[in-house]
Amino acid sequence: MRKNLILFGAGGHARSCIDVIEQEGEFKITGIVGLDSELGLQVNGYEVIATDKDLSTLISKAQFALIVLGQISSPDARISLYQRASKAGFDLANVVSPSAYVSPSAQLGKGTIVMHGAIINAGVKIGSNCIINSRTLLEHDTQVLDNCHISTGAILNGSVLVEEGCFIGSGTIVKEGVSIGARSVVGMGSQLRSNLTTNSRFLGESLK
Repeated sequence: MRKNLILFGAGGHARSCIDVIEQEGEFKITGIVGLDSELGLQVNGYEVIATDKDLSTLISKAQFALIVLGQISSPDARISLYQRASKAGFDLANVVSPSAYVSPSAQLGKGTIVMHGAIINAGVKIGSNCIINSRTLLEHDTQVLDNCHISTGAILNGSVLVEEGCFIGSGTIVKEGVSIGARSVVGMGSQLRSNLTTNSRFLGESLK
């Protein structure tokens, strides 16, 4: 029997997450939490039934929750929703696309989604509330801490460290052993060969 699941977020990223959830088949989506202005809207056939003011009443509808709000410049909105869902008593679900590969020796934190075609190799550790987006490659012994978004087609080579709250843009390649400080943003298509400090903005050629 599938487990009941509430989604937090009603934007474009939610649509992609719903596709992964349906393909995996472990969860039944019972509704979406969105903004006041989104109440009653349909996202891929699922209704926005509540706002984050209604969480105490939603816990009777589903044991599990997943944050499906996107993340680029800041992780704060996703962190806030994750904390509210946890405080309300939801279990944060892990969802892994059937077309993804996750090594048996890899570890996933709570509330993390691994999307279509991603590869997570041996010894990789991923924290909670992360997005591992489509066709991402995380090589051996890489660590991605909580509240990160590794975007589409990014390649993180062996033993890379991505600290909490980072965004790694589409098509980025990170050299083996590089560390990326907390809350950093690495722009689309970057080639990162050296460490970044906390709150860095790396847009391919320079820190900004």
